[in-house]
Amino acid sequence: MDRARRRGASLIATVALLALGASACTGGPTPTPTSTTPTLTTPTSTISSLPPGPSGPSWAPAPVALGSAHAVATTSGTTFALHTKHGDVSFVPGMNLGATTPGHYPGEVAIEAADYRRWFAQMGAMGIRAVRIYTIHRPDFYTELLAYNTLHPDAPLYLMQGVYPPDESYVTTKNLFDPGPTKAFDAELRDAVAAASGKLSRAPTPGHADGHWTADVSAYVMGWIIGAEMDPDAVLASDVRNARQPGFKGTYFASTAKASPTERWLAARLDGVAGELTKIGTLAPLSFVNWPTTDPLRHPSEPIPAEDLVGIDANNVAPTSAWRGGYFASYHAYPYYPDFQRHQPSYQSAVYAGRKDPYAGYLRDLKAHHGTMPMIVSEFGVPSSVGAAHFGPLGRDQGNLSEQQSMAIDAELLKAIKDLGLAGGFVFEWTDEWFKATWNTQPRQLPADRRALWHDPWTNEQWFGVVAADPAERSPEQRLGVATAGVRSVDVARDQAWLYLTVRTDAAKTPVVLGFDVLPGPGEPAQLPAGAGANNGSDVVVVADASGVHQLERSDQDARALDGKGVVIDLTPGTWTVQNLTTNRALTLPTTGQKLPAEYLPVGDLREGDWTPGGPSAESRAQYRYTDGGKTLLLRLAWESLLLSDPSSRTALRIKGVGQATTENIPGITIRALAGGSQIEGFYTWDTWTRALYAERIKDGANLLAKAFRDTGSG
Repeated sequence: MDRARRRGASLIATVALLALGASACTGGPTPTPTSTTPTLTTPTSTISSLPPGPSGPSWAPAPVALGSAHAVATTSGTTFALHTKHGDVSFVPGMNLGATTPGHYPGEVAIEAADYRRWFAQMGAMGIRAVRIYTIHRPDFYTELLAYNTLHPDAPLYLMQGVYPPDESYVTTKNLFDPGPTKAFDAELRDAVAAASGKLSRAPTPGHADGHWTADVSAYVMGWIIGAEMDPDAVLASDVRNARQPGFKGTYFASTAKASPTERWLAARLDGVAGELTKIGTLAPLSFVNWPTTDPLRHPSEPIPAEDLVGIDANNVAPTSAWRGGYFASYHAYPYYPDFQRHQPSYQSAVYAGRKDPYAGYLRDLKAHHGTMPMIVSEFGVPSSVGAAHFGPLGRDQGNLSEQQSMAIDAELLKAIKDLGLAGGFVFEWTDEWFKATWNTQPRQLPADRRALWHDPWTNEQWFGVVAADPAERSPEQRLGVATAGVRSVDVARDQAWLYLTVRTDAAKTPVVLGFDVLPGPGEPAQLPAGAGANNGSDVVVVADASGVHQLERSDQDARALDGKGVVIDLTPGTWTVQNLTTNRALTLPTTGQKLPAEYLPVGDLREGDWTPGGPSAESRAQYRYTDGGKTLLLRLAWESLLLSDPSSRTALRIKGVGQATTENIPGITIRALAGGSQIEGFYTWDTWTRALYAERIKDGANLLAKAFRDTGSG
């Protein structure tokens, strides 16, 4: 959970929308197209591989009367109760659903009715009991949810409704109490209640869903989680600035004597939601988004000051006796971030399920702190990506995990969350999202407003989904050339995530060097690795020999130079470097003074295996394999590994120095293959694109997660 992403998708979404401009938020102009192929979506074809959906006791809603109102869920002390036909349920396993599809940003609200219809059926088949959304979705979401629940009365999908702040300018103004953000959020909260109860009409507005909401799903709303992950620097500055803001006492919620200005502000927002729900007569438990960066605990071993700078405490916001709908604490909590999970002694010694488990120790501490109310982990999970942005305890890393590994870890975490006595756990997330960025690849992806058009294997944030969004169309192979000895032929193809090469040689596992001349103009002289001959203009090379297959780049083009303070890179020309991603900058532990070096993931050490999904030995991170008795080498290379900052526009990144880079449009890539004394050279180019073409697929290993949903959602 790096801060670049975990401001709710907050800053990422905001930056993306700003980069696109208001017109793009409503599906307006995109960069001038070179080719215009409509977005392609194909239904998931592997749904039959999942275990049967939930059966047994009826989960039909059985709302309880609360005076003149009613509620399908309430809280009492530390207990969360979902009132169902078979009795009260105290733990709800759920799934987070984003607001976009490949090729789009969230503000474009591009999800169609058919998408929701397909997804709800798949969620039901997995045993998922609730879906959480972050913002008001198009009317189709609510219409399709009601239709699904009507068809499945004993196994409905409950809704955890989120409300995203439409104005996050407090991050720059350092003032949460500015009228602009407050009024915008209050209006959005009112609209959200109206949308969920089928009583909203909204004119088109950039970045917002619009239309007519007529489907009333309030009977299935199990709770509300309002807001987004808050920026700690802005929160602290706003608290100082607004120290004299009076405490808040509303009809339904009030701040306590200990409440900070931010907590007083949140109390007022919750009071507003409670008032709107009271008007429609359908109550539900309320909460606000929080995350470890602003949790109320102290973490003296945290090496990054901003990650333990300020706390926001749900205990300092209290429902009044007039509010009977309930209240709970909610956290986005991941097992790999912040670093205090790796360094805080109490977490290092925490034991769960017979082994040391820092994540379980952290959740226990949060639960103990909120001893008077239920707690839900509203986001957790790990991504199935080639790249990674952070290492976590017990191998629960932010990336560099196969699909099977990520699904198994998600299942393990879901079970732990229930075992620890929490009230619910919501996996992040349902589908892979191409628009996402993360801190260690974002500087390499330019222009940023085209990120949603390609799927980057190095950007872990794009690969959290249970449902893969694979590039759907692979180009025909182009033969670069032939030779009579050594390397016989090289064929190249591409899709919107990978460049594919088929290299045929005249002997099994012949050592091969592939050179890629990407950047225009002469490069710094550098001897090709493995004694393959003098430099011939290559910027990236792939070396296949007895030690495996390795991808290297000219040292002066090492993009880790963009990763900021604490990452020291040798940009000496004339040498080669195995490609790496930074997973942590150099840090100092504040409690001991121990200096920790920067950490890296050698993504250039390619993994062997079969990347075809669905097979018994499928390895989603694999990038090479041999066939034809070892005479044919199959490769797939991430576009970013070839110095492409945006393959959709054929744009390459040129490192100019520490913290400095420019982009250049390129006509294509000159590729050279050397083996057994022979060489093939050819030029490869491709059509640019302005539409994402993708096909959905339930990821390998999802049966493990489905079992965890059934096991935790059977009561």
